[in-house]
Amino acid sequence: KVEEVLTDGRRIITFRNGTKKEISADKRMTMISFFNGDVKKIMPDQRVIYYYADAQTTHTAYPDGLEVLQFPNNQIEKHYPDGTQEIVFPDHTVKCLYSDGFKETFFPDGTVVKVEKNGDKIVVFSNGQKEVHTAQFKRREYPDGTVKTVYCNGRQETKYSTGRVRIKDEEGNIILDK
Repeated sequence: KVEEVLTDGRRIITFRNGTKKEISADKRMTMISFFNGDVKKIMPDQRVIYYYADAQTTHTAYPDGLEVLQFPNNQIEKHYPDGTQEIVFPDHTVKCLYSDGFKETFFPDGTVVKVEKNGDKIVVFSNGQKEVHTAQFKRREYPDGTVKTVYCNGRQETKYSTGRVRIKDEEGNIILDK
C-alpha cells in the first residue's frame, strides 16, 4: 500500500488492488473507493453510506439503526430498528410492512389497502366504497349504506339502504327479495 499525507492534512491510502481510502484531516470522515466502483463513506455523524456501483443503489445506515436503500428507479426502502419496513415506489405508492405481520398500502389515488396477519383484507376506495375480504366472504359497502356480500360457497346477499334484502343461491337464483 502507498500512503500519502496532503498539505491540508488529509491522508490517502492506495492499496495494491486499486482500492483507495481517504481520511479527513480531523479524522471524522472516511471515504473508501473500491476497485469495483463501490464507495463507502463514514460520516462525522456516524452515518455509513455505501454506494453499490453495479446495482446503482445507495444504502445508508444511521446510528439509531434506521437503514435506507435508494434504487436507480427511485424506489426508496426504509428499514426501521423495530422491524417495520416502508417502501415508496416510483409512482408514489407507499407500502408499510409492520413487524407484527400487518400491512398497509397507500395508493396515489387515495385508495388504502390493509391486510391483517391472518390474511383478512380491507380496501377503502377514494370514492367512499369499502371492501372486506376474508376466507369466508367478500363484502362491498357503498356510501349510501348498501352492503353486498358474496360468500365462499357462491351465495350472495345484498342489503340495500332502503331496508330491502335480496339473497341469491350459488347458481344466482333469487331465493329471497323483500
